[in-house]
Amino acid sequence: MSNAAYGLLGAPLAMAALPLFVQLPAYYATHLGMALAPLGVVLFIARGIDMLQDPLLGHLLDRTPARRKRWMTLGAGALMLAFAALWLPPAGVPTGWWLAVMLVLAYGAHSLVNIAYLAWGARLPAALGGAAWREGLGLAGMLSASLIPAAILAGDPAQIRARLTVYSIAFALLMAAAIGALLRYAPAPQPPTATGEGSAPDATAETSMVAAMPQAGAGGGGRESWLAPWRELARSRAVRALLLPYFFNALAVAIPATLALFYIADQLGAPQLSGIFLACYFGAAACGLPAWTALARKWGPLRCWRLGMLLSVAGFCGAALLGQGDLVPYAIVCVAAGAALGADLALPPVLLGQALGEQLSNRLGAGFGLFTLLGKLALAIAGLTLPLLAWLDYRPGHGGGPALVAAYAIIPCLLKLLAMATSGRKTARSHP
Repeated sequence: MSNAAYGLLGAPLAMAALPLFVQLPAYYATHLGMALAPLGVVLFIARGIDMLQDPLLGHLLDRTPARRKRWMTLGAGALMLAFAALWLPPAGVPTGWWLAVMLVLAYGAHSLVNIAYLAWGARLPAALGGAAWREGLGLAGMLSASLIPAAILAGDPAQIRARLTVYSIAFALLMAAAIGALLRYAPAPQPPTATGEGSAPDATAETSMVAAMPQAGAGGGGRESWLAPWRELARSRAVRALLLPYFFNALAVAIPATLALFYIADQLGAPQLSGIFLACYFGAAACGLPAWTALARKWGPLRCWRLGMLLSVAGFCGAALLGQGDLVPYAIVCVAAGAALGADLALPPVLLGQALGEQLSNRLGAGFGLFTLLGKLALAIAGLTLPLLAWLDYRPGHGGGPALVAAYAIIPCLLKLLAMATSGRKTARSHP
Protein backbone atom coordinates (compact mmCIF):
# COMPACT_ATOMS: atom_id res chain seq x y z
CA MET A 1 0.00 0.00 0.00
CA SER A 2 2.96 2.35 0.32
CA ASN A 3 3.14 2.69 -3.47
CA ALA A 4 -0.54 3.63 -3.65
CA ALA A 5 -0.06 6.09 -0.78
CA TYR A 6 2.60 7.88 -2.82
CA GLY A 7 0.73 7.72 -6.14
CA LEU A 8 -2.67 8.92 -4.89
CA LEU A 9 -1.64 12.58 -4.98
CA GLY A 10 -1.25 12.31 -8.76
CA ALA A 11 -5.05 12.23 -9.14
CA PRO A 12 -5.98 15.60 -7.54
CA LEU A 13 -2.93 17.32 -9.06
CA ALA A 14 -4.06 16.21 -12.52
CA MET A 15 -7.66 17.15 -11.73
CA ALA A 16 -6.54 20.69 -10.88
CA ALA A 17 -4.16 21.11 -13.82
CA LEU A 18 -6.70 20.59 -16.61
CA PRO A 19 -9.24 23.25 -15.51
CA LEU A 20 -6.46 25.78 -14.87
CA PHE A 21 -5.22 25.56 -18.44
CA VAL A 22 -8.18 24.38 -20.54
CA GLN A 23 -11.62 24.80 -19.00
CA LEU A 24 -11.57 28.00 -16.96
CA PRO A 25 -11.02 30.41 -19.91
CA ALA A 26 -14.14 29.12 -21.66
CA TYR A 27 -16.08 29.06 -18.37
CA TYR A 28 -15.31 32.71 -17.59
CA ALA A 29 -16.04 33.84 -21.15
CA THR A 30 -19.18 31.80 -21.79
CA HIS A 31 -20.84 31.39 -18.40
CA LEU A 32 -19.59 34.42 -16.45
CA GLY A 33 -19.61 36.89 -19.33
CA MET A 34 -16.00 38.05 -19.14
CA ALA A 35 -14.80 39.75 -22.34
CA LEU A 36 -12.08 37.95 -24.31
CA ALA A 37 -9.56 40.81 -24.31
CA PRO A 38 -9.26 41.25 -20.52
CA LEU A 39 -9.53 37.48 -20.06
CA GLY A 40 -6.53 36.96 -22.33
CA VAL A 41 -4.51 39.62 -20.51
CA VAL A 42 -5.29 38.02 -17.14
CA LEU A 43 -4.23 34.61 -18.44
CA PHE A 44 -1.00 36.03 -19.85
CA ILE A 45 -0.04 37.78 -16.60
CA ALA A 46 -1.01 34.87 -14.31
CA ARG A 47 0.75 32.28 -16.48
CA GLY A 48 3.79 34.54 -16.77
CA ILE A 49 4.04 34.74 -12.98
CA ASP A 50 3.61 30.98 -12.85
CA MET A 51 6.50 30.58 -15.29
CA LEU A 52 8.86 32.76 -13.24
CA GLN A 53 8.07 31.33 -9.82
CA ASP A 54 8.99 27.68 -10.49
CA PRO A 55 12.78 28.03 -10.15
CA LEU A 56 12.30 30.04 -6.96
CA LEU A 57 9.95 27.45 -5.49
CA GLY A 58 12.34 24.65 -6.39
CA HIS A 59 15.20 26.58 -4.81
CA LEU A 60 13.11 27.19 -1.67
CA LEU A 61 12.35 23.48 -1.34
CA ASP A 62 16.00 22.55 -1.84
CA ARG A 63 17.09 25.05 0.79
CA THR A 64 14.55 23.89 3.38
CA PRO A 65 14.34 20.07 3.04
CA ALA A 66 13.27 19.66 6.66
CA ARG A 67 10.17 21.77 5.97
CA ARG A 68 9.17 20.06 2.72
CA LYS A 69 6.19 18.24 4.25
CA ARG A 70 5.01 21.49 5.82
CA TRP A 71 5.28 23.29 2.47
CA MET A 72 3.30 20.53 0.78
CA THR A 73 0.51 20.72 3.37
CA LEU A 74 0.36 24.51 3.04
CA GLY A 75 0.31 24.30 -0.76
CA ALA A 76 -2.42 21.65 -0.75
CA GLY A 77 -4.62 23.78 1.49
CA ALA A 78 -4.13 26.85 -0.70
CA LEU A 79 -4.90 24.82 -3.83
CA MET A 80 -8.15 23.50 -2.36
CA LEU A 81 -9.31 27.03 -1.56
CA ALA A 82 -8.21 28.52 -4.89
CA PHE A 83 -9.78 25.69 -6.89
CA ALA A 84 -13.18 26.31 -5.29
CA ALA A 85 -12.80 30.10 -5.56
CA LEU A 86 -12.09 29.93 -9.29
CA TRP A 87 -15.27 27.96 -9.98
CA LEU A 88 -17.40 29.97 -7.52
CA PRO A 89 -16.53 33.68 -7.72
CA PRO A 90 -18.59 35.75 -5.26
CA ALA A 91 -21.21 38.16 -6.51
CA GLY A 92 -20.23 41.82 -6.54
CA VAL A 93 -16.48 41.21 -6.92
CA PRO A 94 -14.89 42.28 -10.24
CA THR A 95 -14.53 39.06 -12.19
CA GLY A 96 -11.19 39.96 -13.79
CA TRP A 97 -9.49 40.83 -10.52
CA TRP A 98 -10.88 37.74 -8.80
CA LEU A 99 -9.69 35.51 -11.61
CA ALA A 100 -6.22 37.08 -11.62
CA VAL A 101 -5.64 36.72 -7.88
CA MET A 102 -7.07 33.21 -7.63
CA LEU A 103 -5.15 32.00 -10.70
CA VAL A 104 -1.85 33.23 -9.27
CA LEU A 105 -2.66 31.53 -5.96
CA ALA A 106 -3.71 28.30 -7.67
CA TYR A 107 -0.69 28.20 -9.98
CA GLY A 108 1.69 28.85 -7.10
CA ALA A 109 0.10 26.26 -4.83
CA HIS A 110 -0.01 23.65 -7.59
CA SER A 111 3.64 24.22 -8.50
CA LEU A 112 4.75 24.09 -4.87
CA VAL A 113 3.02 20.77 -4.22
CA ASN A 114 3.96 19.29 -7.58
CA ILE A 115 7.67 20.15 -7.43
CA ALA A 116 7.94 18.71 -3.92
CA TYR A 117 5.94 15.65 -5.00
CA LEU A 118 8.15 14.89 -8.00
CA ALA A 119 11.28 15.51 -5.93
CA TRP A 120 9.95 12.98 -3.41
CA GLY A 121 9.38 10.47 -6.21
CA ALA A 122 12.83 11.08 -7.66
CA ARG A 123 14.29 9.90 -4.34
CA LEU A 124 12.33 6.65 -4.24
CA PRO A 125 13.93 3.40 -5.41
CA ALA A 126 12.59 2.55 -8.87
CA ALA A 127 11.72 -0.96 -7.67
CA LEU A 128 8.99 0.44 -5.41
CA GLY A 129 6.85 1.29 -8.44
CA GLY A 130 5.54 4.55 -7.01
CA ALA A 131 5.81 6.23 -10.41
CA ALA A 132 3.45 3.68 -11.96
CA TRP A 133 0.82 4.45 -9.33
CA ARG A 134 1.36 8.17 -9.85
CA GLU A 135 0.89 7.87 -13.62
CA GLY A 136 -2.16 5.60 -13.43
CA LEU A 137 -3.96 7.67 -10.83
CA GLY A 138 -2.91 10.87 -12.59
CA LEU A 139 -4.57 9.61 -15.76
CA ALA A 140 -7.72 8.80 -13.78
CA GLY A 141 -7.71 12.34 -12.40
CA MET A 142 -7.19 13.79 -15.87
CA LEU A 143 -10.10 11.86 -17.36
CA SER A 144 -12.33 12.83 -14.42
CA ALA A 145 -11.43 16.49 -14.95
CA SER A 146 -12.25 16.11 -18.65
CA LEU A 147 -15.71 14.65 -18.10
CA ILE A 148 -17.21 15.96 -14.86
CA PRO A 149 -16.91 19.78 -15.25
CA ALA A 150 -18.01 19.51 -18.90
CA ALA A 151 -21.12 17.58 -17.85
CA ILE A 152 -21.89 20.15 -15.15
CA LEU A 153 -21.48 23.15 -17.44
CA ALA A 154 -23.59 21.55 -20.19
CA GLY A 155 -26.46 20.90 -17.77
CA ASP A 156 -29.23 23.05 -16.33
CA PRO A 157 -27.85 26.60 -15.87
CA ALA A 158 -29.79 26.97 -12.63
CA GLN A 159 -27.93 23.98 -11.15
CA ILE A 160 -24.40 24.83 -12.31
CA ARG A 161 -23.25 26.70 -9.20
CA ALA A 162 -24.63 24.10 -6.78
CA ARG A 163 -23.02 21.25 -8.73
CA LEU A 164 -19.71 23.09 -8.97
CA THR A 165 -19.85 23.52 -5.19
CA VAL A 166 -20.23 19.76 -4.74
CA TYR A 167 -17.43 19.15 -7.25
CA SER A 168 -15.10 21.57 -5.40
CA ILE A 169 -15.86 19.88 -2.08
CA ALA A 170 -15.15 16.46 -3.59
CA PHE A 171 -11.84 17.75 -4.96
CA ALA A 172 -10.89 19.16 -1.55
CA LEU A 173 -11.67 15.85 0.18
CA LEU A 174 -9.60 13.93 -2.38
CA MET A 175 -6.68 16.34 -2.02
CA ALA A 176 -6.82 16.14 1.78
CA ALA A 177 -6.93 12.33 1.68
CA ALA A 178 -4.04 12.20 -0.81
CA ILE A 179 -1.81 14.51 1.21
CA GLY A 180 -2.64 12.62 4.39
CA ALA A 181 -1.82 9.27 2.79
CA LEU A 182 1.43 10.60 1.34
CA LEU A 183 2.69 12.09 4.59
CA ARG A 184 1.65 9.15 6.76
CA TYR A 185 2.02 5.99 4.67
CA ALA A 186 4.26 6.69 1.65
CA PRO A 187 7.86 5.44 1.74
CA ALA A 188 10.33 8.07 2.85
CA PRO A 189 12.54 9.54 0.11
CA GLN A 190 16.17 8.47 0.18
CA PRO A 191 18.65 11.12 1.28
CA PRO A 192 20.97 12.52 -1.41
CA THR A 193 24.43 11.08 -1.76
CA ALA A 194 27.62 13.02 -1.25
CA THR A 195 27.41 14.29 -4.84
CA GLY A 196 23.98 15.73 -4.20
CA GLU A 197 22.09 13.09 -6.18
CA GLY A 198 19.70 10.47 -4.98
CA SER A 199 18.31 7.65 -7.02
CA ALA A 200 17.87 8.49 -10.65
CA PRO A 201 14.52 10.09 -11.41
CA ASP A 202 12.21 8.00 -13.50
CA ALA A 203 11.76 8.96 -17.14
CA THR A 204 8.07 8.22 -17.28
CA ALA A 205 6.13 11.05 -18.91
CA GLU A 206 3.79 12.90 -16.58
CA THR A 207 0.05 12.59 -17.02
CA SER A 208 -0.41 16.34 -16.93
CA MET A 209 -1.16 16.42 -20.66
CA VAL A 210 -1.28 20.24 -21.05
CA ALA A 211 2.24 21.17 -19.88
CA ALA A 212 5.35 19.40 -18.69
CA MET A 213 5.44 19.01 -14.93
CA PRO A 214 8.34 20.83 -13.26
CA GLN A 215 11.15 18.89 -11.66
CA ALA A 216 13.20 21.84 -10.52
CA GLY A 217 13.10 20.67 -6.92
CA ALA A 218 14.67 17.30 -7.59
CA GLY A 219 18.25 18.31 -7.12
CA GLY A 220 20.29 18.39 -3.99
CA GLY A 221 20.30 21.11 -1.39
CA GLY A 222 23.93 22.22 -1.58
CA ARG A 223 25.26 25.74 -1.31
CA GLU A 224 25.74 26.21 -5.03
CA SER A 225 24.08 29.30 -6.51
CA TRP A 226 20.76 28.51 -8.14
CA LEU A 227 21.95 30.29 -11.30
CA ALA A 228 24.98 28.02 -11.77
CA PRO A 229 23.09 25.10 -13.39
CA TRP A 230 21.43 27.49 -15.84
CA ARG A 231 24.80 28.90 -16.88
CA GLU A 232 26.10 25.40 -17.55
CA LEU A 233 23.05 24.53 -19.63
CA ALA A 234 23.41 27.74 -21.63
CA ARG A 235 26.98 26.73 -22.61
CA SER A 236 25.81 23.39 -24.05
CA ARG A 237 25.29 23.56 -27.81
CA ALA A 238 23.22 20.34 -27.79
CA VAL A 239 20.85 21.72 -25.15
CA ARG A 240 20.50 25.06 -26.96
CA ALA A 241 19.68 23.25 -30.21
CA LEU A 242 16.76 21.51 -28.50
CA LEU A 243 15.14 24.59 -26.95
CA LEU A 244 13.71 26.31 -30.02
CA PRO A 245 11.89 23.27 -31.46
CA TYR A 246 10.66 22.41 -27.98
CA PHE A 247 9.25 25.92 -27.54
CA PHE A 248 7.56 26.01 -30.96
CA ASN A 249 6.05 22.61 -30.29
CA ALA A 250 4.86 23.62 -26.80
CA LEU A 251 3.20 26.72 -28.26
CA ALA A 252 1.51 24.55 -30.90
CA VAL A 253 0.02 22.47 -28.06
CA ALA A 254 -0.84 25.39 -25.77
CA ILE A 255 -2.92 27.39 -28.27
CA PRO A 256 -5.42 24.58 -29.05
CA ALA A 257 -5.58 23.77 -25.33
CA THR A 258 -6.70 27.34 -24.64
CA LEU A 259 -9.20 27.44 -27.51
CA ALA A 260 -10.52 23.86 -27.59
CA LEU A 261 -13.77 24.49 -25.73
CA PHE A 262 -14.51 27.60 -27.79
CA TYR A 263 -13.98 25.58 -30.97
CA ILE A 264 -16.16 22.69 -29.79
CA ALA A 265 -18.98 24.99 -28.70
CA ASP A 266 -19.04 27.48 -31.56
CA GLN A 267 -17.45 25.81 -34.58
CA LEU A 268 -18.95 22.35 -34.02
CA GLY A 269 -22.03 23.38 -32.05
CA ALA A 270 -21.58 20.60 -29.48
CA PRO A 271 -20.59 22.06 -26.08
CA GLN A 272 -22.30 19.12 -24.35
CA LEU A 273 -19.71 16.76 -25.88
CA SER A 274 -16.62 18.71 -24.86
CA GLY A 275 -15.84 16.28 -22.03
CA ILE A 276 -16.01 13.30 -24.38
CA PHE A 277 -13.68 14.98 -26.87
CA LEU A 278 -11.19 15.90 -24.14
CA ALA A 279 -11.29 12.36 -22.80
CA CYS A 280 -10.58 11.02 -26.32
CA TYR A 281 -7.63 13.39 -26.62
CA PHE A 282 -5.99 12.62 -23.29
CA GLY A 283 -6.87 8.94 -23.45
CA ALA A 284 -5.17 8.65 -26.85
CA ALA A 285 -2.13 10.44 -25.45
CA ALA A 286 -1.87 8.01 -22.55
CA CYS A 287 -2.32 4.98 -24.80
CA GLY A 288 0.24 6.32 -27.24
CA LEU A 289 3.01 6.75 -24.67
CA PRO A 290 4.25 3.12 -24.64
CA ALA A 291 3.99 2.89 -28.43
CA TRP A 292 6.15 5.97 -28.98
CA THR A 293 8.67 4.73 -26.44
CA ALA A 294 8.93 1.39 -28.23
CA LEU A 295 9.25 3.06 -31.64
CA ALA A 296 11.94 5.39 -30.33
CA ARG A 297 14.07 2.42 -29.30
CA LYS A 298 13.92 1.19 -32.87
CA TRP A 299 14.03 4.38 -34.95
CA GLY A 300 15.46 6.96 -32.55
CA PRO A 301 13.64 9.62 -30.48
CA LEU A 302 14.15 12.54 -32.85
CA ARG A 303 12.74 10.73 -35.88
CA CYS A 304 9.74 9.57 -33.86
CA TRP A 305 9.14 13.01 -32.37
CA ARG A 306 9.05 14.51 -35.86
CA LEU A 307 6.70 11.74 -36.96
CA GLY A 308 4.43 12.69 -34.07
CA MET A 309 4.51 16.32 -35.21
CA LEU A 310 3.43 15.24 -38.69
CA LEU A 311 0.54 13.29 -37.20
CA SER A 312 -0.52 16.37 -35.26
CA VAL A 313 -0.33 18.54 -38.39
CA ALA A 314 -2.53 16.06 -40.23
CA GLY A 315 -5.07 16.11 -37.41
CA PHE A 316 -5.28 19.89 -37.16
CA CYS A 317 -5.45 20.28 -40.92
CA GLY A 318 -8.57 18.13 -40.67
CA ALA A 319 -9.93 20.34 -37.88
CA ALA A 320 -9.58 23.36 -40.16
CA LEU A 321 -12.11 21.82 -42.54
CA LEU A 322 -14.84 20.99 -40.00
CA GLY A 323 -18.06 22.80 -39.22
CA GLN A 324 -21.40 22.43 -37.45
CA GLY A 325 -22.24 18.80 -36.68
CA ASP A 326 -18.94 17.25 -37.82
CA LEU A 327 -18.65 15.29 -34.59
CA VAL A 328 -17.25 11.95 -35.72
CA PRO A 329 -14.50 13.56 -37.85
CA TYR A 330 -13.55 15.74 -34.90
CA ALA A 331 -13.37 12.70 -32.62
CA ILE A 332 -10.87 11.26 -35.11
CA VAL A 333 -8.93 14.54 -34.97
CA CYS A 334 -8.86 14.29 -31.16
CA VAL A 335 -7.51 10.75 -31.28
CA ALA A 336 -4.82 11.67 -33.84
CA ALA A 337 -3.78 14.83 -31.99
CA GLY A 338 -3.83 12.98 -28.67
CA ALA A 339 -1.64 10.20 -30.03
CA ALA A 340 0.77 12.87 -31.27
CA LEU A 341 0.75 14.43 -27.80
CA GLY A 342 2.01 11.10 -26.48
CA ALA A 343 5.15 11.64 -28.56
CA ASP A 344 5.49 15.17 -27.16
CA LEU A 345 5.37 13.78 -23.63
CA ALA A 346 7.58 10.74 -24.07
CA LEU A 347 10.37 11.83 -26.41
CA PRO A 348 11.65 15.34 -25.53
CA PRO A 349 12.82 14.10 -22.07
CA VAL A 350 14.84 11.39 -23.84
CA LEU A 351 16.33 13.98 -26.21
CA LEU A 352 17.16 16.21 -23.26
CA GLY A 353 18.92 13.35 -21.49
CA GLN A 354 20.99 12.71 -24.62
CA ALA A 355 21.78 16.41 -24.95
CA LEU A 356 22.98 16.56 -21.35
CA GLY A 357 25.18 13.49 -21.80
CA GLU A 358 27.68 12.45 -19.18
CA GLN A 359 29.13 15.91 -18.59
CA LEU A 360 25.81 17.45 -17.51
CA SER A 361 24.13 14.36 -16.08
CA ASN A 362 23.95 16.07 -12.68
CA ARG A 363 21.83 18.88 -14.20
CA LEU A 364 18.76 16.81 -14.99
CA GLY A 365 16.57 18.78 -12.57
CA ALA A 366 17.68 22.11 -14.03
CA GLY A 367 17.17 20.77 -17.55
CA PHE A 368 13.58 19.77 -16.83
CA GLY A 369 13.11 23.08 -15.04
CA LEU A 370 14.15 24.82 -18.26
CA PHE A 371 11.63 22.74 -20.20
CA THR A 372 9.00 23.75 -17.67
CA LEU A 373 9.79 27.43 -18.14
CA LEU A 374 9.43 27.13 -21.91
CA GLY A 375 6.18 25.19 -21.60
CA LYS A 376 4.68 27.78 -19.27
CA LEU A 377 5.92 30.64 -21.45
CA ALA A 378 4.06 28.97 -24.31
CA LEU A 379 0.90 28.78 -22.18
CA ALA A 380 1.22 32.46 -21.28
CA ILE A 381 1.58 33.48 -24.92
CA ALA A 382 -1.35 31.23 -25.86
CA GLY A 383 -3.56 33.35 -23.60
CA LEU A 384 -2.98 36.29 -25.94
CA THR A 385 -4.92 34.50 -28.68
CA LEU A 386 -8.09 35.57 -26.87
CA PRO A 387 -7.53 39.34 -27.29
CA LEU A 388 -6.51 38.61 -30.88
CA LEU A 389 -9.80 36.80 -31.51
CA ALA A 390 -11.73 39.65 -29.87
CA TRP A 391 -9.97 42.10 -32.20
CA LEU A 392 -11.05 39.89 -35.12
CA ASP A 393 -14.69 40.16 -33.92
CA TYR A 394 -15.07 36.63 -32.59
CA ARG A 395 -17.61 36.46 -29.77
CA PRO A 396 -18.17 33.30 -27.71
CA GLY A 397 -21.64 31.87 -28.15
CA HIS A 398 -22.22 33.47 -31.55
CA GLY A 399 -20.79 30.77 -33.80
CA GLY A 400 -17.31 30.07 -35.07
CA GLY A 401 -15.70 31.42 -38.18
CA PRO A 402 -12.40 31.88 -40.02
CA ALA A 403 -10.66 33.64 -37.12
CA LEU A 404 -11.41 30.88 -34.62
CA VAL A 405 -10.47 28.15 -37.10
CA ALA A 406 -7.21 29.88 -37.98
CA ALA A 407 -6.22 30.33 -34.33
CA TYR A 408 -7.25 26.85 -33.25
CA ALA A 409 -6.06 24.76 -36.20
CA ILE A 410 -3.94 26.62 -38.78
CA ILE A 411 -1.52 28.48 -36.49
CA PRO A 412 -0.67 25.28 -34.53
CA CYS A 413 0.06 23.51 -37.83
CA LEU A 414 2.49 26.26 -38.81
CA LEU A 415 4.15 26.13 -35.40
CA LYS A 416 4.53 22.34 -35.64
CA LEU A 417 6.19 22.76 -39.03
CA LEU A 418 8.54 25.36 -37.54
CA ALA A 419 9.39 22.93 -34.76
CA MET A 420 10.19 20.27 -37.33
CA ALA A 421 12.30 22.68 -39.36
CA THR A 422 14.36 23.78 -36.36
CA SER A 423 14.85 20.26 -35.00
CA GLY A 424 17.93 18.69 -36.51
CA ARG A 425 20.28 15.83 -35.97
CA LYS A 426 22.25 17.85 -33.44
CA THR A 427 19.38 17.53 -30.96
CA ALA A 428 19.82 13.78 -30.67
CA ARG A 429 22.99 11.84 -31.19
CA SER A 430 21.95 8.27 -30.67
CA HIS A 431 19.06 5.94 -29.98
CA PRO A 432 17.89 5.65 -26.36
